[in-house]
Amino acid sequence: MFQGILIRKDEQGYRAALESLDEAQLPDGDVTVRVAASTLNYKDGLAITGKSPVVRQFPLVPGIDLAGTVEVSTHSAWKPGDQVVLNGWGVGETHWGGLAEKARLKGDWLVPLPAAFSPEQAMAIGTAGYTAMLCVLALERHGVTPDRGEIIVTGAAGGVGSVAVALLAKLGYTVVAVTGRPQEADYLKTLGAAEILERSAFSNPGKPLAKERWAGAVDTVGSHTLANVCASTKYGGVVTACGLAGGMDFPATVAPFILRGVTLAGIDSVMAPRAQRLEAWSRLGRDLDPAKLALITETISLADAIPTAQKLLDGQVRGRVVVKIA
Repeated sequence: MFQGILIRKDEQGYRAALESLDEAQLPDGDVTVRVAASTLNYKDGLAITGKSPVVRQFPLVPGIDLAGTVEVSTHSAWKPGDQVVLNGWGVGETHWGGLAEKARLKGDWLVPLPAAFSPEQAMAIGTAGYTAMLCVLALERHGVTPDRGEIIVTGAAGGVGSVAVALLAKLGYTVVAVTGRPQEADYLKTLGAAEILERSAFSNPGKPLAKERWAGAVDTVGSHTLANVCASTKYGGVVTACGLAGGMDFPATVAPFILRGVTLAGIDSVMAPRAQRLEAWSRLGRDLDPAKLALITETISLADAIPTAQKLLDGQVRGRVVVKIA
């Protein structure tokens, strides 16, 4: 038996609770992992609270991230004792996830835990930090170098935004952070932000084209914020879009794209190919200052994950939440 959060949906309604689970309940997979740490992402908050139909089969253990040690493996790439990380692949949505002491998974979904990080540090990064690194890689692939100008990061006090600010600053970019929490200004400057802007300047309908300012962007918000960022991006600039905290809509025009040659690059972390995952984690090991992880991380127990999920959705959580399990 082992402990885990289980989400149920039946005649009694939608609910999540910490329960004792039997290993026989685990889904099919060729690798069983003893989970050391997981994390709470925005998607996990939606899953646990039921605020959005993230979970698509019941019952289900949530948690789209995990780090731990292989216990049993019939997969050729993994053996007992290997330390591994998982992000995405529908885990925590259609397949039992990381908010439990054990997980059974497909070996193809796993990547090695980078030597630079402990399991807890890897989860301080988690899907949020891995997504931030995918955004940085996309900016680099499109030729956005530090000398091109300022990079704007929206939702900067959140998980993706915090890691993006830290990464970009470490790489020499001038980072402008957008947040609706002015009390987090000192925190963001400590991560490396050169300037803090108020979210309200971007969250309302704007002009099809605004004054050119940004060489690149990491947008975690969507909706009017993404539209306004695109409208004020410089000629040939690149906007990476990876989130929808402000909504799934995109009330924009084609003007930035056909008049300024702006590129809108979509970032998907869930089904990203293995080669991209390995590159992202390798670069995180090199480019993310571990000391900055401590600044952006709160550690909680598995029992605290359910109440913390609601706080996350209410915007009361800064940076990253690590769930220490083992």
